[in-house]
Amino acid sequence: MIAETVCSAVSAAGLGIAAVMAYRKRFHRAGRIAAYALVPLGLVMTGAVGWLAHTAFSVTAWAGFGVLGLAWLLFMSTRAVERRSGGTRKERKAARTAQGDAVAPSASTPTLGASNRPAPTRRGSDSASDDFSDIEAILKKHGI
Repeated sequence: MIAETVCSAVSAAGLGIAAVMAYRKRFHRAGRIAAYALVPLGLVMTGAVGWLAHTAFSVTAWAGFGVLGLAWLLFMSTRAVERRSGGTRKERKAARTAQGDAVAPSASTPTLGASNRPAPTRRGSDSASDDFSDIEAILKKHGI
């Protein structure tokens, strides 16, 4: 009885605030506030508030919520352990065999002989100065 009265009062207050918003020409906000204000009234009219009020004071319902929470905790912890360990044994074994079959044993030896292209050489500090000289040329070109 008290829960229904509180929800009805909240709905009435919300509809009053929505009316003030509409008076101030903020129709979008007034519509949204009115929608939120009508939710508690609808819950009272459907009987959901009475059901929730009886559930909130039921020891059996709280024990059921505890069991649901424990089930969720177990589910999430097993998923976390499974992700950390890389899956089940069958999945790991299948991954190892697929990894071994992916590369042929003779794939590490080159099949095409020597290339005619010369190997690229690294010049260390010269490459950095070349990069800066290009940048300097572009800046001088633009007068900077």
